[in-house]
Amino acid sequence: MAHVVIIGGGFAGVWSAAGAALARGDARLRITLVAPNDDLVLRPRLYEPEPERATVPLRRILDPIGVEHLRAAVRTIDTGRCVVDAGGTELAYDRLVLAAGSALVRPDGLPGAERLFDIDTLDGARRLADHLRGRDGFSVVVVGAGFVGLEAATALADRGRVLLVDRADAVGPELGPGPRPEIEKALDELGIETRLRTTVTEVGDDYAVLSDGSRVPADAVVWSVGMRASGLTGQITDELDPLGRVPVDRHLRALPEVFVAGDAAAAAFDAEHTAMQACQHATPLGKVAGYNAAADLLGAPLRPFTPGRYVTCLDLGDAGGIFTRGWDRRVMATGAAGAEIKKKINQAIHPPVDDAAAILAAADRVRKELPFFPDEPADDETAA
Repeated sequence: MAHVVIIGGGFAGVWSAAGAALARGDARLRITLVAPNDDLVLRPRLYEPEPERATVPLRRILDPIGVEHLRAAVRTIDTGRCVVDAGGTELAYDRLVLAAGSALVRPDGLPGAERLFDIDTLDGARRLADHLRGRDGFSVVVVGAGFVGLEAATALADRGRVLLVDRADAVGPELGPGPRPEIEKALDELGIETRLRTTVTEVGDDYAVLSDGSRVPADAVVWSVGMRASGLTGQITDELDPLGRVPVDRHLRALPEVFVAGDAAAAAFDAEHTAMQACQHATPLGKVAGYNAAADLLGAPLRPFTPGRYVTCLDLGDAGGIFTRGWDRRVMATGAAGAEIKKKINQAIHPPVDDAAAILAAADRVRKELPFFPDEPADDETAA
């Protein structure tokens, strides 16, 4: 029996499995998802104070649609033999979907780096939550004023003092000038101090040393700087993009037998932009890659990756939220209205469970992954 193997248990991996099951229909085709974890972690929600609530058991998604789950970590991919080493076991594939995600780039050579906290993984978010639980008036330094750092800093500001540092000249550098005034307003409202053109050079038990020479109190230092695709991408090709992602065609194929999805894929969003390492792109990338891997084996037409409109939605804690549209990030909602849209988005990313028909129907919807701003027309909700 032909075999589709999917590496990764995040959004891209889970939706690749559902996409492959959708394409399989009643045909004889084995689908295996390889991931060491038992849960899908809703990674965009790990800034919340109870990160353990941001999980969904994989069995509730995979079992209803007839996908096997091999609990193992992939060590190597042999594209010549079409075999992966999964926890010491060789697993042969006819088509492979690499959806192994990305990871935080750790600082190299930083004194006290072992004391850093992060919200990149469930274990990391739990460690931070446990460390600060029951404390009020703590001092936290958040390194990195990008998307993750801003959400971490604003979530922590209601319980303690937060210092936000970044090497850049402005907060939210990758978000551009559009939402910046609203972000700066929110930081002021929450009493978050910012130091730009600055980073951390040493981490102690209760302090941090900054690159300007100052020593500041810190019950925790949260690192949120830089992301890079899984190291497995280098076993597919040497021609990776600056984020370590594998270039793919419009069907998300990297090699004749290999498709790539999610944060591991350098996929064209349009003529000018590449898909982001974010849930809103990982989900449709997974749906298309998984579908195409199975369809390719079954001789069915492949689907192109045709994402919906790009949006950003930033949680700013007690200051509300910001919702933007387009790559120029036009601000569409702020404050309480922005926070309500963010809440809906956090609900929308939760996949259906226990119901095969609902899971497969969701796998067939590639566009309009997130709620649309009410004053604009929605994208057509059609499969790619």
